This record gives sequence, C-alpha cells and structure tokens, in this order.
Amino acid sequence: MPDKDFTVLILGDIIGRSGIRAVISGLSSLVKQHGADFVLANGENSAGGFGITQEIAGQLFAAGVHVITTGNHIWQQSEVFPYLDQEDRILRPANYPGGNPGHGHCVVEARGVRVGVINLQGRRRLYPIDCPFRKAKETIRKISSSADIIIIDVHAEATEEKEALAFFLDGQVNALFGTHTHIQTADDRILPGGTGYLTDLGACGPADSVIGFDPQISVERVRSQMPLRNEVSDNVAVLHGAVLTVSRADWKTVVFHRFQERSLV
Repeated sequence: MPDKDFTVLILGDIIGRSGIRAVISGLSSLVKQHGADFVLANGENSAGGFGITQEIAGQLFAAGVHVITTGNHIWQQSEVFPYLDQEDRILRPANYPGGNPGHGHCVVEARGVRVGVINLQGRRRLYPIDCPFRKAKETIRKISSSADIIIIDVHAEATEEKEALAFFLDGQVNALFGTHTHIQTADDRILPGGTGYLTDLGACGPADSVIGFDPQISVERVRSQMPLRNEVSDNVAVLHGAVLTVSRADWKTVVFHRFQERSLV
C-alpha cells in the first residue's frame, strides 16, 4: 500500500444552479490544489434549493464527487425516491424511521482506502426523528470492520447538538462536521481523541445571497413575516468546505481544516 496520506475534500451544501456550476467547473482544480483522493459533497439544496434529483446527482458524480449526503429536504423531490434505493453513493440521514427510501451510510473504496460515510440529522429545531447519538453508535459498529476511515455529516441546526455529538464520538471517527445552516463556522480543529470537527462547512452557492437565496425576497420574508417562497439567487458562487487528511500508517486524522474558494462562474 502506498505511504502517501489519504486526503478527503468535503463540500458544504450545494445550492441551486449557481452551486452546481461552481462545483462542476471548479472541482478538478480544488482536487489538485488539495491533493484530494476522495470527494464528499452535501447535495441537499441542489434542486432549486430544496432536495436533489437523479439528474443532478449524476452530474455531481460525473464531476468527480464520490459520495453525496443530504438532509431534511431530501423528501421534497419525490422522483428521486427510487434512485435512493438503487444508488448506494447518495445518502439520506440514517436516523429517519426504518422503511423510508434510501440508505444512511455507505462504504466506498478509493485508491485502496475503504471510506465509510454516515449521514445523520439533528433534532433541535428540526424534526423529532430517531436519536442521532444512538444511530451513530449503531452504524459505527456496523461498518467499523469494513471501513478504514469513517466520516460523519450531521445535518443540523443547533451548534450544541453538533458539538455534543462530536465529543460523544471523539476517537471513534476521523471527522464529524455539520451542514444545513449554509454559513461556515471558524471552529475547525482536531478534538482530543483525534476526530476532526467543524460546526458547519458552509455552502457551495451564490455569494451575494441570504443563506443562498435571493436577498430581496429574504428581506421581505423576515420584515413582513409573510410565508413568501424563497428563490435561489443565481450569481457567482463561493465554495465552502473542509479538507481531511488521514495517515495510512494508522488511519489517524492528521489534518482537518476549513477552506473557502470564490468561483469564477
């Protein structure tokens, strides 16, 4: 096995056409820049801000994404339900009730490394689904013998919930990070037990926006308190995410840091 460390490029929530364009056009450059061997992306908001379609997933896979995670909007594009059952590399949160379409985890091999990915969803200010703490432990036990490294995407609102889950699992996974808020936090670090942590990756989507959406509509929504439908802004994007590097010698996390890259499209 090569001695080179294994590096994972992780992309935050991809939002609408702007985010898709930015990922498709800029991913190869980012992979080269960071020496990435594996790419993980959250596709939660890629279909007009709400969910993902099979067509969009195919575009992201073709661009070089290995695994796509999602979150609370996964059920808003019903056409994707059969695809969730068929394609192991696109995940929905594992702690939704049993019997729902899709898979909550997968193990994908890249460059001789077996990468385990677990998708979870928080419950604070979201939905009262199954406990992410219990589901995380259960899933780690299930895949630990078949994965060299394990990464967890926690799609959640509350910082406290994400940080608590990270310390609960510290040393059992290589990285745990949050998605969902679309705003990148500045707390990237490696916890005492060796788990890389970031409260929120941020988003891959329009830069001049309110969490990815049209500023004028967002202002009016908040000002008037009327239930106006958000529309994704379509200006030049910014790519937010993190880089994880793991030693092949002992599968320990050696580097974990956030990044931000302005798109050219």
